[in-house]
Amino acid sequence: MKGWDLTLDLRAPSPTPLFVRIARALEEDIRRGRLPPGAPLPGSRTLAESLGVHRNTVIAAYRELETQGWITTSAARATFVSPSLPEVPARSSAGVPRPVMPSQVGFSLPSAPLRRERPMPPPGTLVLAGGVPDVRLLPASALARAYRRALKLHGKRLLDYGDTSGHPRLRAALAEMLSSLRGLAVRADDLIITRGSQGALDLVARTLLRTGDTVAVEAIGYRPAWHALQLSGAHLVPIPVDGEGLRVDALEALSRRTPVRAVYLTPHHHYPTTVTLSPARRLALLAWARTHRVALIEDDYDHEFHYEGRPVLPLASADREGLVLYVGTLSKVLAPALRLGFLAAPRPFLERALGVREAVDRQGDSALEAAVAELLEEGEVQRHVRKMRGVYHERRDALVRALERELSGALTVSPPAGGMALWAPCVPDVDAEAWVRAGQEVGVAFLPGGAFSFDGRPIPAVRLGFAALKESELAEAVYRMARALSLLRAQIASS
Repeated sequence: MKGWDLTLDLRAPSPTPLFVRIARALEEDIRRGRLPPGAPLPGSRTLAESLGVHRNTVIAAYRELETQGWITTSAARATFVSPSLPEVPARSSAGVPRPVMPSQVGFSLPSAPLRRERPMPPPGTLVLAGGVPDVRLLPASALARAYRRALKLHGKRLLDYGDTSGHPRLRAALAEMLSSLRGLAVRADDLIITRGSQGALDLVARTLLRTGDTVAVEAIGYRPAWHALQLSGAHLVPIPVDGEGLRVDALEALSRRTPVRAVYLTPHHHYPTTVTLSPARRLALLAWARTHRVALIEDDYDHEFHYEGRPVLPLASADREGLVLYVGTLSKVLAPALRLGFLAAPRPFLERALGVREAVDRQGDSALEAAVAELLEEGEVQRHVRKMRGVYHERRDALVRALERELSGALTVSPPAGGMALWAPCVPDVDAEAWVRAGQEVGVAFLPGGAFSFDGRPIPAVRLGFAALKESELAEAVYRMARALSLLRAQIASS
């Protein structure tokens, strides 16, 4: 609690001396974990000033606590909670003190909690995380300079309440990027800046969906997006994905059974298999959505990273009827922690979404948005993207070579045309889930196919990200994967 006043509950019968009330309040705070063993306590003068009492009163309270073994005083006269607390029963008048936070809630919760992402691996683990950029290569100095300039020149305005849509300069710069690279005819007013693409998906779900609405999703796909849709009360229906992307014929069959409100999909690089939705299916999907008046939620999460052939333009670039709600992010281009995403949509939808945004989040980080806008205007982001495209292309090839060298008998490897990860089916005798668990024991983390299935069933495949690791790190990660598989097979053979 360094630098803060220490507040205490001194309510007690008035005949109780004040120094005793202070001592008891501190004792109870130590008992319940608010003040943990070894924690520093404010000096007697500082605590006296914050409580509005005489210093001698605090000194008397501290002496009482020290006598009982609750606190200690160092040679420099600093005061700390004792490292070893006395073993004494709680006073009956106070009851049993509760821990820092109750272990249970006192009210009912929804029966099915959302499945959370897997915990962070221990230090030293090589993480083949899909869709994560190498933040070590971020032009952090340029971003820091732009951030300082933004605060220096416009600090008063940027630190006040701002535009719910996002900083106008960033929206204008992103509109230019989307128009140039992705073929979208958008202006600054057609965009809302959000806290990452997940913030955009949440905003779409809150604005578009009502309890019971049917939303079609890819049967193998992005679970956090499914969660955002489910939290709005939607009923999700998985649609199969094959080598040409989402099965539009399955969508048509679904719409004959029940009205469909929306479809969520990742058509450019399907998450997680990296398959691109074929031209014929893109046309069929748009025609079907137009006929049935269905919203298409297009998540274009890594458009800039395409290595072979021409990048495929988004569905939104061919949308003439206002069907597509286009979600994107700068997390892959820059860094996930910046939490910068965007939503492009017809103005009537954005007006409703802005009302929702004001009630839930109000606005983003105006200073950060201004700084990133400057980097876009000066071409810094564009240069970084071109550099990273080359780096990630080389890393993709390095991962493929390592897999073919170490694991050719365990995986089928096909280099993806774009993206930041690859999808590798396993041979029949390899249990992907068990392999992942074995990998954790030797310091490598990756995900099994079942982590992306709608119903949680195992899928004999793994997803391996290559963007966040250097070529030497990728080689070591694959070596550890091979070692884990050997250990797993040996364990199975001996059982």
